[in-house]
Parts: sequence; structure tokens; C-alpha cells
Amino acid sequence: MKQRILCSAAVLLCALFGLCGLGEAASKTLPFRQGERLVYRALWGFIPAGEAVIEVLPDAGVGGVRAHHFAMTTTTNSRVDLFYKIRERQDSYADTAMTRTLQYRKKSTGDHPRDVIVSYDWKNRTATYASFGNAEKPVEILPGSFDPLAIFFVIRTHRLEPGDVHEIPITDGKKCIVVKATVGSRETVTIDGTVYDTFPVVPDMERLQGVVPRKGDPSLKIWFTADERQVPVKIQSKVAVGSFVFELISAKY
Repeated sequence: MKQRILCSAAVLLCALFGLCGLGEAASKTLPFRQGERLVYRALWGFIPAGEAVIEVLPDAGVGGVRAHHFAMTTTTNSRVDLFYKIRERQDSYADTAMTRTLQYRKKSTGDHPRDVIVSYDWKNRTATYASFGNAEKPVEILPGSFDPLAIFFVIRTHRLEPGDVHEIPITDGKKCIVVKATVGSRETVTIDGTVYDTFPVVPDMERLQGVVPRKGDPSLKIWFTADERQVPVKIQSKVAVGSFVFELISAKY
């Protein structure tokens, strides 16, 4: 459970984009570029738990198609290592028009080793989940589907407005769902003395995460800056064992 929350701030980490806006996203100048690096500290309640880094790497080729390369690494600190050690890296490859994911990878060398590759077959509209080289049965996916990490960047390609509800199909290779994200009213977030003007977004991720929040208590909330970059500066995830918060402590654009 802790690994799911700490590492998938992808799921965190989340973000969420309407199908009707695909053409618009492709025509706009992207708010991120190669070399961007966002560093977050992780807190489990009031306990420092580790660090997460999200970055934009040089473009790569996937099946002969040029793709944006996003990466996220998550590491627990020595205190948390004593009972739950995490060393994980996720890689997402989305087409340069930001209309769909082409490939997704997750590798962990912590207490629960993983070596996952999700391959997307857009001709047949399926995704195949393979763990340590063992492929499972392909699942059908919806047009414009993204992986849990790519959505961090997809949401940033669209202007947020209070009251908007964005929909985006997401697949982890095991199931494909349409996530609905509601944009709340402006909020101020302060991190280490730096004040951010933000829009909070609450995405409905439970069916993908397998997490059932208490009634009226969202399991995931993300604060994006109310500027042209729309950077996620804070992520909060609530589960049975408590609340995890990721706070932006360093940013390179």
C-alpha cells in the first residue's frame, strides 16, 4: 500500500484531460520542455518519507515514432527503509502531439521488485502488460488513452478553470477506465515560505488504484499552479494507513 502511494504519485499523481480537447492540445505550445526537473519531498503524516523526482528527458523513438520521454524516480529515506524500502523508476513515452501513450515502463529494486513493460498496439487498440518478460492477455483501451505517469503532463496542456470536469482514459495495462477530474476554486499553497497560487484538482482514480476513500473524503488531490506552466506543486493521497503528501521543493525549467 505504501509503495503504491509513494511511487504512483503518478497517480498522483494524476491529471486529466477531456477527449474532446485532443485536437486543441496538439496545436498548442507545450508548457514543459526537455530538461525540466521537479523534485518533491514525501511526507507520511508528519514523518519525512523520501523523495520523488519527475523530469522531461530527451525525446526517444518507440516503434519508429518520435515520443516525449517522461521519467519519475521514487526513493524512501533511511527511516522508512527500515520497514519498507522503495527504489523505483517509471518511464512514460507519449507521442509528441500529446494525444496518447506509446509505451510505459516501471522497474523497482526495493522490497517488492518489479520489471513491467506496458506495450500499446494502437492499430488493434489494445495494451499488453508484461512482468519480468511474462505477457498477460491484452486489454482493450479507449482512443487517446494515457498511462498513470503521462497524465502529469497531459493536464498541463489544458487551461484549468474552476468547476470544469475533465475526462481522460487511463490504462495501466491491466484495466482501462475513464477518470473524471473536478477543478476546484483557487487556493493558496505555501511550501517552505514560497506561496503558490493554485487550482486544486480532484481526480476519481479509485477504480484504477483499488482504493476506496471514506464518503466525502477524496483519496487524491493535486494542486496545480495557476499560471502558464500549471506545475503540480502539491499532491495529497489518503488511504487506510494515513495521508501521504508530496511537496515541490526544487524546480528546473
